[in-house]
Amino acid sequence: MVRGLLCVALLFVTVVARAETWPDKDWAKGTPLSGPAVDALNAYAFPPRDDATRQGIRTDALLVIRDGEVIYERYAAPTTASTPHLTWSISKSLMATVLGVAYGDNRFKLTDPAARFYPPMKQHPSVTMADLLHWASGLDWQEDYEYAPLKSSVVAMLYTRGRADMAEFAANTESFSAPGQAFRYSSGDSNILSAALKGMLGHKAYMSYPWDALFKPLGIHNATWETDADETFVASSYAYLTARDLARVGLLMARDGRWGDQQLLPKDWVAFNRQPFDKYTAGQDEAVPGGQWWLNQGASRPWPDAPADTFAALGHWGQALYVMPDEHLVIVRYGDDRDGSYRHNELLKRVLAAVQP
Repeated sequence: MVRGLLCVALLFVTVVARAETWPDKDWAKGTPLSGPAVDALNAYAFPPRDDATRQGIRTDALLVIRDGEVIYERYAAPTTASTPHLTWSISKSLMATVLGVAYGDNRFKLTDPAARFYPPMKQHPSVTMADLLHWASGLDWQEDYEYAPLKSSVVAMLYTRGRADMAEFAANTESFSAPGQAFRYSSGDSNILSAALKGMLGHKAYMSYPWDALFKPLGIHNATWETDADETFVASSYAYLTARDLARVGLLMARDGRWGDQQLLPKDWVAFNRQPFDKYTAGQDEAVPGGQWWLNQGASRPWPDAPADTFAALGHWGQALYVMPDEHLVIVRYGDDRDGSYRHNELLKRVLAAVQP
């Protein structure tokens, strides 16, 4: 009898320890991290900055949420807790999350051709929504950046020939393979998804949809999302959120699309985001692609010191939203890394060491 009561008591304590906390206007504060492992985390994430050369790791913000509570938060000037930071390609995962709400409202199916919603894709009639979400449209896209601007599709799209209508520029790209048969990371695919969403909703509803469908339900009131001249959200690159607000998206994903009592995203949508694309070849990118999210899966786990269920939204120059469902952790890291010295795995290893009891 005593053993039975003890087991019940232990179960009760465990349940209470994992009781769900949700942010209201602001995040609840948990017990702050401290100790040598936190010092090691700070030493890696926030070394002395050389603003003249922009060399080395340059973290602007680092936020760690455990069980819905802030347990670590640090910023480097001029970034503060109230600064909406450019997320770069985290925008892709944000658009996938917005699309998840539309998917839950039965506005499209993964098997639908993109051309159903975006007519310029009629020149690629077999490309489906799932193909675009997997960066597997088959379009001959060159995702090169500052080091190869002359042959870069993304530089041309964002800054020169394609900047007036980015989705149309991407749709006009020639094919290199059949749709769904090869992974090739593409900001163009992501902007075609944004244009497809506009086709589903109509222009008026589309212009407020990220706020109506996602940001407002999560309590995000200070998001900015730039459009191109055709008033299509630049899903590849140009969303701005504070670290605290981006963490709300991470908590939504950590809890399988549920926000409080509302199932904001269908569970099968979150499962799709977290399912590896089966045509991906190990080593093609810095992590394994899912549905516009990045996964720590496969034989060659990209972040070996992090749990296998870790997934992330990643952006240029070190932007990252990491989600660790089994660890009940959401981590936001904003940065300005220009020299490639920052390593996702090293940061995750140090965060995990710091949160150990």
